[in-house]
Amino acid sequence: MFGSSVPEIDVQELARKLASSESFVLLDVRELWELDQAKITDSRLEVAPMSRLSSEGTDALPESAQAKDALLCVMCHHGVRSADVTAWLVAQGWTNVFSVRGGIDEYARMIDRSVGMY
Repeated sequence: MFGSSVPEIDVQELARKLASSESFVLLDVRELWELDQAKITDSRLEVAPMSRLSSEGTDALPESAQAKDALLCVMCHHGVRSADVTAWLVAQGWTNVFSVRGGIDEYARMIDRSVGMY
């Protein structure tokens, strides 16, 4: 993905979205064990571990993320996997997908430590 521009939002923008009633999917691509360490609790959170996405492709996406025009905010631990998944989804035709820069680690450090850190 080097040299390519991945659409992204920062953790402050994610916090604004979470505080609003805006319809979007917070797609967490971390592995299930990582959710025990840190997790944002919100009804818009969906989990699709990168390991499942790499083996099952777009079939591993939750139903709420299947529409190619759905607003997706993709999150991981530090922002590397989410950037890869975002670039992959854009290449697959998704048009409204953004990687959360810095991941849940930066969210915990800058916005809400109660989500946990690891």
